[in-house]
Amino acid sequence: MRTPFILALTALNLHATAQRTLLPTIRSTQRVIDVSENGQRRINWWTIVPQAAPDVYISHEHGARITFHTDLDSFTVVVDSSRAQDFNIQLGDSLAWTQVAWKPSFRAVLTAATTFNDADPRPLPAFTYQAADTPELVALRKAFNLDSIAGQGNELSRMLEVMHWLHDLVPHDGQNGNPAVRNALSMVSVCKQEGRGLNCRGLSMVLNECYLALGFKARYITCLPYDSTDTECHVINMVWNNELDKWIWLDPTHDAYVMDENGTLLGPAEVRERLIDGRPLILNPDANWNHRSSTIREDYLYSYMAKNLYRLECPVESRYDTETSAVGKVVSYVQLLPLHYFEQQPAVDRWQGNPKGSALITYRTNNAAAFWAAPR
Repeated sequence: MRTPFILALTALNLHATAQRTLLPTIRSTQRVIDVSENGQRRINWWTIVPQAAPDVYISHEHGARITFHTDLDSFTVVVDSSRAQDFNIQLGDSLAWTQVAWKPSFRAVLTAATTFNDADPRPLPAFTYQAADTPELVALRKAFNLDSIAGQGNELSRMLEVMHWLHDLVPHDGQNGNPAVRNALSMVSVCKQEGRGLNCRGLSMVLNECYLALGFKARYITCLPYDSTDTECHVINMVWNNELDKWIWLDPTHDAYVMDENGTLLGPAEVRERLIDGRPLILNPDANWNHRSSTIREDYLYSYMAKNLYRLECPVESRYDTETSAVGKVVSYVQLLPLHYFEQQPAVDRWQGNPKGSALITYRTNNAAAFWAAPR
């Protein structure tokens, strides 16, 4: 026999279901539909997921007009920052409860994360860079013929040529993990043999090792969001340019670099600062994803990277074969956190999920000066 509690819960669920059936409803025979925001139509932008219940569309602009276009109907919602708004999409026999909700923009969240503390007393190792004359980097330089690829131009030209080469050689594949052996020679070989690509982390690891082999000081940098449950991050490269006397931003996934209003290349810290204070950012016009679509500044910088530049993480040792797992191996990382971030501890975190694999150590810091320090 059902208890009163179960009966009450069942009644509530039935009531909620009945309430949802009274919502405005549009029909669709296609699972993927177009969405317009303030008149800008985006093709195949929204996938209807009835199981989500609700299936939430997020807008960052109060008062924006959002129109969902199916092959049969359309429905427009004006975004209200004070409340979510609901409707249904009838997809075959399924009724997808759909909700339009407002959240602060990623730039707004980033703007609250401007403060660091260069006097942070927590222990922090210094970043190191493997010398180009070590045997594995010499072998990499010869195997890929990197001197020829880099060319005879200035330092910046050589850096860009190597990034262009890798972007053309190995496609980005964000849906699959990287091979188990994670060094440049092995990963590129596997990609050729299996006709596959690498995710952003794999591409940046390969590019980083190529830069080290050419004698450039470089790190790959994991760019992380405020939301610790958001697993979608991005990995790019930061390379020390002696001519400019600073780090520069190079992204092999999008063959991308970022400039100021005078055409001077910027580093990750500068891009982050300019996203916050509103100074101009210019993306190279030929930035692209796998030569299939152009990478657009507004989407790439002001949305995707604004989300992912909240926290930043680099390996302590920039070297060949950093992330190939091995018994007894220890890989250390430094994660730069703004003072505003909610999770500052532990200062040093050690983790080893597989006793037959590498141990991972993460140092947390608010010390931006140490994180962005020029290479020794």
